[in-house]
Amino acid sequence: MRAINLNGFGGPEVMQWSAAADPTPGHGEVLIEVAAAGVNRADQMQRQGHYPPPAGASEVLGLECSGVVAELGDGVHEWQVGDRVCALLSGGGYAERVAVPATQVLPVPDGLDLGAAAGLPEVAATVWSNLVMTAGLHANQLVLIHGGGSGIGTHAIQVATALGARVAVTAGTVEKLTRCAELGASVLINYRDDDFVAAVRAEQSAADGPGADIILDLMGASYLARNVEALAAHGQLVVIGMQGGISAELNLGALLRKWGTIHATNLRARPSTGVGGKAEIITELTRHLWPLIADGTVVPVIGAELPIDQAAEAHRLLNSGEIFGKVILRVQDL
Repeated sequence: MRAINLNGFGGPEVMQWSAAADPTPGHGEVLIEVAAAGVNRADQMQRQGHYPPPAGASEVLGLECSGVVAELGDGVHEWQVGDRVCALLSGGGYAERVAVPATQVLPVPDGLDLGAAAGLPEVAATVWSNLVMTAGLHANQLVLIHGGGSGIGTHAIQVATALGARVAVTAGTVEKLTRCAELGASVLINYRDDDFVAAVRAEQSAADGPGADIILDLMGASYLARNVEALAAHGQLVVIGMQGGISAELNLGALLRKWGTIHATNLRARPSTGVGGKAEIITELTRHLWPLIADGTVVPVIGAELPIDQAAEAHRLLNSGEIFGKVILRVQDL
């Protein structure tokens, strides 16, 4: 097969579309003929040499894909050859074929294009596992989502709104904020001009006074102090990214006064099975989120789709911050 191989670590130019070893499905795995792959910031970090794949995972970039089941490993009974699927991967999505545990595979809803479906598994698993399974999101809460125009942000807005929460978002342009409003956000904060702490605390949270009941944060260190300040009493800060650095001072007194909680989570390194594992998350998505996708309540937001041999340009686009939603690489027509 062909795949995106890395010619060393570095900028987008190190990625090459070339021959690679064919994967074979092991026990409990399926082989997927890949139609498209989603592009994530984790891919950029791996390309730069900062985020190696977990032990035993494919060295090929790509944490999500869509396609058609081509082969079943021993012990797989829930899928059939020819099924249209998308999958959460530990690696290997930037390729013509990938092997993945059957428990990390999801059906593509009828009528949904395979390209769009490729942008669902990573954001869906990240958002649902953090907002719902970890933070216990429920109706009438105020949720602050940083990076509202990102793939995670555009999905999180829709999920939180569908579950009856009020949504505040940060973004860097009026255009992005307008589009976030169209997805359901009601508190729109331009982080270049506005103080998100003041904006969120001006909102009366239904739970425990002013502030956000849940904050979904991809910035990390640079936002830590202000995120704690923006929390409502008993609020929960969920850190899922470190775009703003990895080290910061935490004022425990401020957190204690709010009875606050900080969670820091990672999706790729989770085990395939067990409590909190990827199989458990996929089961939750199938039961609770996939019906909302099937009926159009939650839709994938695709900002750009490029052919796989333009993976370097796809990474540049994602890094530019100009894209609203997901960037997709089309591998082949299926």
